[in-house]
Amino acid sequence: MTNRSELRGLPLFAGLSDEQLDELVSAGSDVPFGTGEVIFHEGDHADAWWVLLDGSLDLVRHVARQEVVVGHFDVPGRWAGGFRAWDDHGVYLATARGVAPGRTLRVPATDLGDLSARWFPFASHLIAGIYGTARSIEATARQRSALATLGTLAAGLAHEINNPASAATRASSELAAACDRLLDALQQMADASLTAEEFMAVNALRRELAPPTVLPDALDLADREEAVVAWLLDRRVDDAWGRGASLAAAGADVSWCERASSVLPAEALPSGVAWVASTVDVASLLSSVTESTRRVSELVTAMKDYSQMDRAPSQRFDVREGLESTLLIMAPRLRGGVQVVREWADGVPAVEGMPGELNQVWTNLVSNAVDAMEGVGTLTVSTRAVGDSVVVEVGDTGPGLSQDILDRAFEPFFTTKAVGRGSGLGLDIARRIVEDRHGGSITVESAPGHTVFRVSLPARGIPSDDGVHGG
Repeated sequence: MTNRSELRGLPLFAGLSDEQLDELVSAGSDVPFGTGEVIFHEGDHADAWWVLLDGSLDLVRHVARQEVVVGHFDVPGRWAGGFRAWDDHGVYLATARGVAPGRTLRVPATDLGDLSARWFPFASHLIAGIYGTARSIEATARQRSALATLGTLAAGLAHEINNPASAATRASSELAAACDRLLDALQQMADASLTAEEFMAVNALRRELAPPTVLPDALDLADREEAVVAWLLDRRVDDAWGRGASLAAAGADVSWCERASSVLPAEALPSGVAWVASTVDVASLLSSVTESTRRVSELVTAMKDYSQMDRAPSQRFDVREGLESTLLIMAPRLRGGVQVVREWADGVPAVEGMPGELNQVWTNLVSNAVDAMEGVGTLTVSTRAVGDSVVVEVGDTGPGLSQDILDRAFEPFFTTKAVGRGSGLGLDIARRIVEDRHGGSITVESAPGHTVFRVSLPARGIPSDDGVHGG
């Protein structure tokens, strides 16, 4: 059975009195687990707080039809769950499964909430706010599961998605540690008998700080950070280097530190500064998660538009929407030396057909243009109405095509590319999609420094909204 001395050795419970540890043990129960045994399930109400005492656990989430390990607990004191102590809608974000046999301390969320509110009420209010924000972020992050249904991605797009996703994962992992530091600082402030007026004063100073919207000069930031760290070291603040860096990045200087010193009693200064630094870290990490998940969401939306996965195969549509989604999907290949020029004419009517198939045509034409320019030049994509047709042009500033190549460009299996290069959709298939499936035409004109593929589609149906996509 769990006892006070066992908990006393865990950093998680540093600062709790013997009486508080006894209350925690009395409220909880010892729960053993074996290899492969599940102690709680993803999506169930987080009615208990679980603290690892020994052994190891994997945290597993389901993404589409796959299980993904999102965390590994093998150090006593790691914890999970208990969210309903502060959030009535809190659920377990993953399934906990035993890897090596061990034990956990299980504390009902209601008891955890009561103890927390009684021991440090400031922290309880703060945690409730943090979990409310985290729940909102989690709802956004769930959009990532849609990626599994979008089929095979190009290597460049996979890399494009991986960057913000990795950033969100790193920030989420660091957020738990930042929250722990914040709660520890709050407890230390309470132990120092900080009054409500003193807390309000330091909180007002905290509100003056915010992550910069524009990156500051590196030398100025380094000088400010060095000065703040020196100030903290003189006052024996723990982790002065880490906390000084956080404060300086948020705009704090020595003058700010002096004002903090004037409103905090000496015994509460280290914990007060630590609390402010932790709130800055939490805000910065939340901002990083929000921005990263927003970028992932944008890419997912573009892929849905590109693949037409949730729409009827044949429909009336604006060709400019397909061109925009194609350019976004192709973005990794367009970076560097390729300048993209969009020329969207006003009054371009809708066409009727299969946008998913036409998106493959646009992909092939854009890919060919980038290859022809060897990644350096100007790519021009334009739309305009000509009589009863909608004309789409994709042009490049490459070296141009010889007459021999122009004569054979639309022949089956003809290519000028080496084995292993190209999108896999030849111009012959593009021609058949445009001419046979949509009743249009595709032609090419080329000269050194100017090659244009021109697709003409019959305009059927109602005009699209003028001006919405005009450029």
